[in-house]
Amino acid sequence: MNQYFAVFATDKAEQLVMREQIRPAHREHLRNPEPHRVVVRLGGPTLDDTDGRMNGTLLVVEAASRVEVEAFLADDPYVKAGIFERIEIRPWSWGLGNPELRR
Repeated sequence: MNQYFAVFATDKAEQLVMREQIRPAHREHLRNPEPHRVVVRLGGPTLDDTDGRMNGTLLVVEAASRVEVEAFLADDPYVKAGIFERIEIRPWSWGLGNPELRR
């Protein structure tokens, strides 16, 4: 049975130019995660609260295990380029707003 995971990734300082260059490949990876059996349910960049520039990533993914999520992230172009200072993966229970739970 699959479960959900929230992924919080924070950029290293001064990564905006690199992030923008790699962003198309990153987005393609999220949309087509083969060979990984991970489904990205929602995601987008986090923003600096003073100037609104991208400074990280928030994803909600569905996978069979944390190990699958880790392997999926290891193949992300942002990770390969070393953009992130840290990545946090947390199991997550999607209650409010989950279209699969609407009655």
